[in-house]
Amino acid sequence: MNMYNEALAMKDTLTADRRHFHQNPELGLELPKTAAYVEDKLREMGYEPQRMGSGVVAVAGKKPGKCFLIRGDMDALPVTEMTDLEFKSENGCMHACGHDCHTANMLGAARLLKAHEDELEGQVKLMFQPAEETMDGAKMMVENGILKDPDVNAALGIHVFTNLPLPAGTVIMTGADSKMAAVDWFTIKITGKGCHGAQPNNGVDPLNVMSHIHLALQAINAREMDPADNMVLTIGQMHGGNTSNVIPQEAMMSGTIRTLKNTTREMVKTRMDAIVSTVAAAFNAEAHVEYGSGCPVLFHNQELYGEVKGYLGELEGVHFVDLNDIGQRMSNMGSEDFSYVANEVPTVFLGIAAGQPEQGYCYPQHHPKAMFHEDALPVGAAVYAHVAMEWLKNH
Repeated sequence: MNMYNEALAMKDTLTADRRHFHQNPELGLELPKTAAYVEDKLREMGYEPQRMGSGVVAVAGKKPGKCFLIRGDMDALPVTEMTDLEFKSENGCMHACGHDCHTANMLGAARLLKAHEDELEGQVKLMFQPAEETMDGAKMMVENGILKDPDVNAALGIHVFTNLPLPAGTVIMTGADSKMAAVDWFTIKITGKGCHGAQPNNGVDPLNVMSHIHLALQAINAREMDPADNMVLTIGQMHGGNTSNVIPQEAMMSGTIRTLKNTTREMVKTRMDAIVSTVAAAFNAEAHVEYGSGCPVLFHNQELYGEVKGYLGELEGVHFVDLNDIGQRMSNMGSEDFSYVANEVPTVFLGIAAGQPEQGYCYPQHHPKAMFHEDALPVGAAVYAHVAMEWLKNH
């Protein structure tokens, strides 16, 4: 059995699925067309898919035993596509992060697993997830029982990456101790006292307060963080007032916090709460922080990482690179909500190169001109299926 050759034989199907998703992108938790397409394809294969919120779950395997989970995210971004692809999106949204590839790879893995179902020494749970970009989807599915019935014992996630100096289809192991950052979206609301711009003494200027809060928050990183630790606090928007000669009643600012330790995450949030409220009080205003979507740190299980490396070495036709072996590591201040799974069960998260700059894949993820090389598709499908089968065989 050569799982990659089997995946390569279905490349036309993988490509057709990927292009369908690319041409019909949907956002967040609202993915009716995408989820329906996935369900229809799974039923055609002989699965009995179930909805979990706006996600889809299916299980391969007839024998009792342990359960291995594979996950692909399905949502797009609110980006207007600017490529020249014949299957480009026309609805104002875009699969600029490659989730169309992930969903197609998962369907490919489902076909491979169904073809080898009698050989599965346990069960493989397929997690088709919405709302990764908003950090809502994995949490929703975990809270709704994705890791139960059957209980999941280990998990694998994969992400494609374009604009990399590696041949398309190269599997990237990011280093056993590498991480992706926890993230918290926040909004700070400031209430002052509106008045005439010519008489500021009669009011409390929330724009002045907002400026002081913005500057004070930078001290968390500059003076309270361990220099060996990492944190990024970004203010992405600041709003207040609507004319030149009026001091407004209210103002707001919002942004994100990214950290590589869950303990640091809680420390930063605690300090932010204190700074915001006390700085506002010093200027006779009121302010508070409201936290929105977010996710914890994504990390690899060390033992599973070593096992997956061994399985990849046995997958003929697939090339992989372990950044540990070349003295590199990839701790990324970007975030990935598969961390909700990784914080509950042993997990590994892999990358797959999907386009070199010199071949025209010169725009990064989330860019309106980002493109992904379809040679990565059979690799993703094969890796999902091969790793799941081999883990079950060895456990």
